Amino acid sequence: MAIPIAILDCDLLLYGRGQRTLDRFDIETVSDEFLLTNFGFPREFIYYLVEMLGDTLSRPTQRSRAISPDVQILAALGFYTSGSFQTRMGDAIGISQASMSRCVANVTKALVEKASQFIGFTQDEATQQQCRDEFYRVAGVPNVLGVVDCVHIAIKAPNAEDLSYVNRKGFHSINCQLVCDPRGLLLSAETHWPGGLQDTAIFQQSTVSRLFEEQVHHDGWLLGVLLMYLCVLCVEGDNKYPLKKWLMTPLQYPETPAEYRYNMAHTATHEIIDRTYRALQTRFRCLDGSKGYLQYSPEKCANIILACCVLHNVSLQTGLDAWTFERTETPDQPDEGCEQMDSMDPEAFRIRQELILNHFS
Repeated sequence: MAIPIAILDCDLLLYGRGQRTLDRFDIETVSDEFLLTNFGFPREFIYYLVEMLGDTLSRPTQRSRAISPDVQILAALGFYTSGSFQTRMGDAIGISQASMSRCVANVTKALVEKASQFIGFTQDEATQQQCRDEFYRVAGVPNVLGVVDCVHIAIKAPNAEDLSYVNRKGFHSINCQLVCDPRGLLLSAETHWPGGLQDTAIFQQSTVSRLFEEQVHHDGWLLGVLLMYLCVLCVEGDNKYPLKKWLMTPLQYPETPAEYRYNMAHTATHEIIDRTYRALQTRFRCLDGSKGYLQYSPEKCANIILACCVLHNVSLQTGLDAWTFERTETPDQPDEGCEQMDSMDPEAFRIRQELILNHFS
């Protein structure tokens, strides 16, 4: 005779059902080196995350024994920084790989909910001026508020029919548009675009483009203010981004010494976004493909990427160095090619020429 089995739950058999927290792991019993080696962050930062996310991660659950917020956060950090659900890591904090997966989902959701608090353009004039000053010290390009570029994060194929995520190099990816300040702090992170979508199309549809188009007045007398909202973009000197009043691109065919100096300064300034991405990819190994592609749906992959971006900013804002984990080699990204624009904004062209004349002649 068949005997029906409902649920085999060791915690349920031992403790019964309730909202008690199972103390699988005590963070106080391990060394600082253990935490940094296995979870990628120092003890004080982990405590900060527990304080920030604790209430969210302590939401009522129907499971027999709730996993404490600190263990959930350690499980997620272990995945983000290693790129895999390692059995030894689960053993170290006293949970199974299945539980680790649930913890990653919970913490990712909690971090995504905090994204708007930690990623965004400041409206404070003093902070904007400090940003412009720090950018200017890099290579002499004035009035820069941010640098932007797109990067590809490899993911598993959503399905055999969906080719929208296949990029120019032939693998499936999420195409992420990032904007950062001189310190590497992310001002915008759009992590949901299919890898088959070209950077130009993403830029035209992006929140950043709408933000600047809506805020910048195109009247000639606001020219100085327009330059105050300058955003430098460059990808190996190509012309994949459109020249705009608020967006300066390098010259595709520089002729004069001043134009060459402008392009060199432009490239040096743009390198900050490349360094920021290398630091992200090195600290969060789930993004670099060394342990395989992200094995989730595109939506879940986009949330994991955004969660890592939030952690990057939180770490900067709590005093950690963005470049501590910077990788030295340039990440391999799909070639976008040189895309010619149908037309060039004559006012934007004039602004760029004045910029070159006044600062690089």
